[in-house]
Amino acid sequence: MLLVSNSRIGPINSLLLALAFIGLLSGCATRPTNVLLPVADTSPSSSKIEMLVTTTRARSANPAEMYTGERGSAPSFADITVSIPPASVRQVGEVAWPKKLPSNPATDFAVVKAEELTLQTAKGWLHASVRKSPDHSVLVFIHGFNNRFEDSVYRFAQIAKDTGTDSVPILVTWPSRGSTLAYGYDRESTNYTRDALELLFQYLARDPDIKEVSILAHSMGNWLALESLRQMAIRNGGLPAKFRNVMLAAPDVDVDVFRTQIADMGKRHPQFTLFVSQDDRALKVSRRVWGNIPRLGSINPEEAPYKEELASENVTVIDLTKVKSGDRLNHGKFASSPQIVQLIGARMAGGQSLTDSRVGVGDTIVQATTGAAAAAGSAAGLVIAAPVAAVDQNTRENYGNEVESLTGPQGRKKADAGGKNCPLPTPPTKGCKT
Repeated sequence: MLLVSNSRIGPINSLLLALAFIGLLSGCATRPTNVLLPVADTSPSSSKIEMLVTTTRARSANPAEMYTGERGSAPSFADITVSIPPASVRQVGEVAWPKKLPSNPATDFAVVKAEELTLQTAKGWLHASVRKSPDHSVLVFIHGFNNRFEDSVYRFAQIAKDTGTDSVPILVTWPSRGSTLAYGYDRESTNYTRDALELLFQYLARDPDIKEVSILAHSMGNWLALESLRQMAIRNGGLPAKFRNVMLAAPDVDVDVFRTQIADMGKRHPQFTLFVSQDDRALKVSRRVWGNIPRLGSINPEEAPYKEELASENVTVIDLTKVKSGDRLNHGKFASSPQIVQLIGARMAGGQSLTDSRVGVGDTIVQATTGAAAAAGSAAGLVIAAPVAAVDQNTRENYGNEVESLTGPQGRKKADAGGKNCPLPTPPTKGCKT
């Protein structure tokens, strides 16, 4: 393992080395970003997933982005329909990102409708959709750390399609900057969103047309889900019976804190289903950052005291450790494994108990060196990860933002200029030089 001593390489010198490495970066991006500009619905064989979106993100001036990673002053709402290509061109668990724009509905995930809503029109959309649902149920999805708005939209569309759920899809997306070095910002953004999510839960509880609420949260989104449910239970003296299923996928939550959260909800809490994986590399990094306390999503459920405690709270545990997936961090198995995503659908149907999608190989090295996100550690992480960025798109896309966070806009300009005809973080031009 390569270690960088901050006593020998200061943060400024480390940053200069990082900028030198950035100048060597090359290679063209594997997929475009800002994919949410609606296209014509030209593929009759494609499936359509229409979802209600509620977000605490700030609006973007770019309609193809819709919402940024920054925090909005008040919750916003949108009605988005995603076209999903037929099974002949896409595997279960896969998000078929477009290779170029505009998206082709015959082969790609593509947005065919994206309309912003007011609070009142959002309520009207939900009321009409629930009344058309066979069982008058809703599925609330809360994404995890390091997700752009478009990441959360496409991942939830994939989950809604592949689970085969009849529930009305509601996406809760909170301000994430889509960068591994923004872990602290993302974490505070979940706290920023707690009250807004509780208000949504309170509305779902009061609506007499909604007969059942299922919640699926991933990674850091579990902290947001659990805290909002805890607040609601304390405020109301318990949780409503219609909140039946809460599915916790790879939760980035301290196990000791989870004990207090579930205790505060009382004995009449929902049925919790916990998806764990002991080979989850992202949660191993998180454990080091948070004082070496085990993260809930990576425990061994057969060991004491977890086995007894989970059984006493009637928590169903699904151990995915031996499940293979295309996720290099083993952090998104719940959504990318065909067997597991179909199991979630069966669970919802029978009981009615994930991009992060953009983490690159180099970003895991950056995470391991940042510690508590100190500037010196961040600079060292940039140095170590820079060679990996030459071959890994997701690491490459994060570079400009991280350099700017350490040096300001001037450092960002130098980083972008270092790529010659391959500016970062936007996709390089054809025929770019090293």
